Amino acid sequence: LRWYISGHAPWTDAYESILYVSWATMGMGLLFARRSNMTLAAAAFVTGILLWIAHQNWVDPAIANLVPVLDSYWLMIHVAVIVASYGPLIVGAILGLVSLILIILTTKENKARMDINIKELTIINEVAITIGLVMLTIGNFLGGQWANESWGRYWGWDPKETWALISIMIYAFVIHTRLVPGLRGKWTFNFLSLIAIGSIMMTYFGVNYYLVGLHSYGQSGAAAITPDFIWYIALGALVLGGVSFWRYRVNYVQK
Repeated sequence: LRWYISGHAPWTDAYESILYVSWATMGMGLLFARRSNMTLAAAAFVTGILLWIAHQNWVDPAIANLVPVLDSYWLMIHVAVIVASYGPLIVGAILGLVSLILIILTTKENKARMDINIKELTIINEVAITIGLVMLTIGNFLGGQWANESWGRYWGWDPKETWALISIMIYAFVIHTRLVPGLRGKWTFNFLSLIAIGSIMMTYFGVNYYLVGLHSYGQSGAAAITPDFIWYIALGALVLGGVSFWRYRVNYVQK
């Protein structure tokens, strides 16, 4: 409906892009629904959180005119691909979170059942992150083509471009830990998949609200104030990582 009213693809500002990411996240959950009900539930949960964020008072839902630089066929290609890549990466983060919680809840009595669930979620997590990384990389290359048409250069170290590259490198490292003998454990992969989403949050939100660049048109006009809950989430992730690592060594590392 917004597409029909505005006359352009509905992923041009903060509100529309959050809705689009929520669709991509739920779609990824549905993709793995037949394989894992827990994945579907986790995707539905984080989709609800995204929709809640989209309707906060600092996100403007008004339909606005298209910024001239976005008035291009690349809006349907580059933005659609690179923003959709956030969906599977978010699913990977929430699956990493669930896996770490399951590691903490593992006891001698339920170890066999928990191990099966953790292995299943880790495999799905790896597939989701692989899909997201491929889409993110393709989207970045497509962005270079658009940048060349709009600004006469493929790459200019703009903050959004730079953080997109940083995100690609971080997730490439996360994926390749599955091939490194000393890092291929379930805890390592799931913990890294959880904290790696921070690079996406910086690329998606942080660049628009904290930095100035050619991509600053995506912001909603709000002041650059970091909510306290962001720091609580970061601290909680570190505490969760520490506790789950201890439980992982107790239950899964052979002595």
